[in-house]
Amino acid sequence: MQLQTTHVVTRSTSSTPVIGTRSIRTLRRRQLVVSRATTQTVRRTTKKEAIKDARDEVRELIKGRHCNPILVRVAWHDSGTYDKNISEFPQRGGANGSVRFYPEITHAANAGLPVAVELLKDIADKYDGVSYADLFQMASAQAIELAGGPHIPLRYGRTDTCTEEEVAPEGRLPAGAGPFSEGVTMPGDHLRKVFYRMGFNDQEIVALSGAHTLGRVKKDRSGFGKESTKYTENGPGTPGGTSWTIEWLKFDNSYFKDVKKHDDPDLVVLATDECLFADEGFRPYAEKYAESQDAFFEDYTKAHLKLSELGVKWDPEPIEFDT
Repeated sequence: MQLQTTHVVTRSTSSTPVIGTRSIRTLRRRQLVVSRATTQTVRRTTKKEAIKDARDEVRELIKGRHCNPILVRVAWHDSGTYDKNISEFPQRGGANGSVRFYPEITHAANAGLPVAVELLKDIADKYDGVSYADLFQMASAQAIELAGGPHIPLRYGRTDTCTEEEVAPEGRLPAGAGPFSEGVTMPGDHLRKVFYRMGFNDQEIVALSGAHTLGRVKKDRSGFGKESTKYTENGPGTPGGTSWTIEWLKFDNSYFKDVKKHDDPDLVVLATDECLFADEGFRPYAEKYAESQDAFFEDYTKAHLKLSELGVKWDPEPIEFDT
């Protein structure tokens, strides 16, 4: 196994997830306990007020740190564990905040995501009425909007999982390329296997794939892409990696245009990207979104909202905002 340095989570004696920066082999002890007891909390009259104030702080965090992509990813990976065939909470997975716990945060598909949990930790500590499940989904929606994408009118009030015994099993998230774990060989079949389990159809799969207009693959996390390209060598944020689009902090329909052209060696096109134009069921939607950003934004908003509520247990009822 290749030695890599990453952010990992280890067990604590209190069943609280512990996050720190260390080498997987040397196990250095620079750790940060993800709990709400380390800082003074700010209490508001209502949960709705707390959510609004937390949302304002999340927006400032994103503007200052250029962390849009990883905040989208942590929310997706939290909700993307949902299995529509399981009725019990939290066994069914979904947007329940479990991605912050060991061992889920150490699953291979979640490499690098402890960074996102650490970014949001101070806000989580400050607003104890806001669940991690809500905070992850909030950060994702705000990251997309601040990058030029559509406004996503999230509802709030998600219940958190409470212990590491409630995490989702490994293997429920999509892979970028084979070999695939479900006994399938074609990337389109793999995407359907994963997303149909969550209750999505072909059109929604393609729309959600368009969020790869944000972000990069990192070779030390996924094994894909280059160490750096002309589009990523100077950041913003941490330099390096390979992006799907030239302006990888801008949310638009460039992903579909660039995947369709597939003519720039400094942009990544994975097997699960390429299949959107090769697969007969996916192609009409990919062509549609390459032609019309408005159509992409409309369909993406609906699919993102659906993703953000997969497996949710409301506490007690959803909280809605006008803006």
